[in-house]
Amino acid sequence: MTTASPTSVDAGPTPPDTSDSGGVLGARYRALTLGIVSVVLLLAFEATAVNTAMPVAARQLDGLGLYAFAFSGYFTTTLFALVVSGQWCDKRGPLQPLFSGIAVFGAGLVVAGAAPGMWVFVAGRAIQGLGGGLVIVALYVVVGRAYPERLRPAVFAAFSSAWVLPSIVGPVVSGAVTQHLGWRWVFLSVPVLILLPLAVMGPALRRSEREQPVLKGADFDRRRTRLAAMAALGAGLLQYAGQRLDLVGLVPAAAGAALLLPAVLGLLPSGTLRAGRGLPTVILLRGVAAGAFFSAEAFIPLMMVTERGLSPTLAGLTLTSGGLSWALGSWLQGRPGAERFREAMIRGGFVLTAVAIAGAALVLVPAMPAWVAAVAWGVGGIGMGLAVASVSVLMMSLSAPEDAGANSASLQVSDALGNVLLVGLAGVLFSALGGGSVAAAHEGTGGTGSSGAFAVIFLTMTGVALLGALVAGRVRKA
Repeated sequence: MTTASPTSVDAGPTPPDTSDSGGVLGARYRALTLGIVSVVLLLAFEATAVNTAMPVAARQLDGLGLYAFAFSGYFTTTLFALVVSGQWCDKRGPLQPLFSGIAVFGAGLVVAGAAPGMWVFVAGRAIQGLGGGLVIVALYVVVGRAYPERLRPAVFAAFSSAWVLPSIVGPVVSGAVTQHLGWRWVFLSVPVLILLPLAVMGPALRRSEREQPVLKGADFDRRRTRLAAMAALGAGLLQYAGQRLDLVGLVPAAAGAALLLPAVLGLLPSGTLRAGRGLPTVILLRGVAAGAFFSAEAFIPLMMVTERGLSPTLAGLTLTSGGLSWALGSWLQGRPGAERFREAMIRGGFVLTAVAIAGAALVLVPAMPAWVAAVAWGVGGIGMGLAVASVSVLMMSLSAPEDAGANSASLQVSDALGNVLLVGLAGVLFSALGGGSVAAAHEGTGGTGSSGAFAVIFLTMTGVALLGALVAGRVRKA
């Protein structure tokens, strides 16, 4: 891989393809697979629970104007943690960053749950982002080091499948807790689930690491760490400027852009921003897919509560179909013979995502039943399952063994950047069009007059997804 800076993660050589006839749940890999999937299960349950509770939390903290900040703040600190985690994995292996990330993630939940105001709440979400960034790269390094290439599509499918149960249970539990005990208990109770991954995965991961080649113990790359800090700070300044929407905001906006652009160029493979053929486009599409889908998803529960008068539970359940169908899409891309259609699955996934985002916006029409959003999001889940898992598989196949870890980190950096920039843009649009103030004044009444703000957000993200479909033809080298 050609990059503007040294590699940040070394996933190690591909393990020999022997004694794995039982697949990812065979005797050799069963404990390891269950362990890492339990971590994804924790992250998935937290995400679905938070999406359900967020509209109520933002309203009670008088912070609907900062609603998008609670999401983009998470991804902003994730940017920095991704690079740190990659280098930490290089030096010590994936165990330390993985378990440290789980602990930091739990601490962020406690801060958010105890927050006296919206800015402290956003800070708690930012701490969660640090933990989540440490965890996700470590998981990818584990996959790259422990599983042979032919089993990796099944592992990524297992990651997606781990969202099924939280997608069903999360909104119901979170909605019930929010309505009867208060939104704070959604955040304060999730850390208890940390005990499950710690108990299940510890022995399996240690056993797996003992079987891998000893890492070289490379020193931390200070330049790459500095670039990651610049990217996170620059993104934060741009988001702050977007919330001000005045002349004073031009100063942090200019400073943020000056920090972010060179950092992005240094952190991502050469040619990523211009969609160079092969790996650069693969990395780019991960950010485009994540940014478009999750920017729209962040505003769906708020839209359902404020525009259609639904309870938090029903609003959260709107997203359940997406979690279920995402697992289906990911399973489909991992079927035997699917490799021949990898490019078509990525392009089709983006088209389905665009259709889903546009379809969810239809509930802004009063005559349209609210369940249309759930159906649309089920379509989007299939598209994301096809596209995201296929992008991950292509990244691995296009990476030399010594670059697999660094490219995994770049993939996650692109994911986080796409979320930060597009969720931040959605927040700016929402504030600029008066969505926050109108929704706060008419919460839960239905037909608040903020429908225009939601419509512009969904239209913008539909366009982004269609752009991804156009670029998908460049994932293969000429």
